[in-house]
Amino acid sequence: MTAPGSLFLVPNLLGAVPPGNVLPVRTIEAARAIGHWVVETPKAARAFLKSIGHPRPIAELSIHAMPDRPSQAELVALLAPARAGHPLGFVSDAGCPAVADPGAALVAAAHGSGIPVVPLVGPSAVLLALMASGLSGQAFAFHGYLPVPEAARAARVRELEAESKARSCTQVFIETPYRNAAMLATLANVLAPRTRLAVAADLTLPTESVSMRAAADWRRVDAAAYQKRPAIFLLQA
Repeated sequence: MTAPGSLFLVPNLLGAVPPGNVLPVRTIEAARAIGHWVVETPKAARAFLKSIGHPRPIAELSIHAMPDRPSQAELVALLAPARAGHPLGFVSDAGCPAVADPGAALVAAAHGSGIPVVPLVGPSAVLLALMASGLSGQAFAFHGYLPVPEAARAARVRELEAESKARSCTQVFIETPYRNAAMLATLANVLAPRTRLAVAADLTLPTESVSMRAAADWRRVDAAAYQKRPAIFLLQA
């Protein structure tokens, strides 16, 4: 059951799969009981709530988008249902909210207001990729998106490789799917030949693939095979 006056962090699906394939019963039941929502994108949130069979008409739910850079006043307003004693859900467009996704500011504001925060179990692309990569899960860092310009991207890749070697840690990052081929080409050509590189694509989907090989071996892979597929990149020197 959902506790009144709490902020529930509800993981979204990573793609078009039956919710029961990747979400525990408790997560689905909790989400179905929530009528007030803060979301990354209303359209994606409505699709998710419809997919889990929310018992109320989606049009009757209270759904408010999270601003990119919310002010304190906006955060206070978004948390109003929880302060009034209602369970409040937060869902991002994919995966776990506030982990490589928006939501941290809302969670921090909830803590500051004494509102209980309840994380629910669901898919995290970052952790699933790390689990399946064969690289170190004892020490790792997530860096979000790398620079887009080729020269800046290559420089950042070299920095991450040096940090990985110095700290014996796995470096994790993402890219906009339509730039995956360019990212993979940069990684294959810039990294030292023996640096290990893993690419996890379409996680939890029927087309899921996770591959790990030395950077030199990635030069023989058709990078176009990863184009337009949600992917996580991981390297360890």
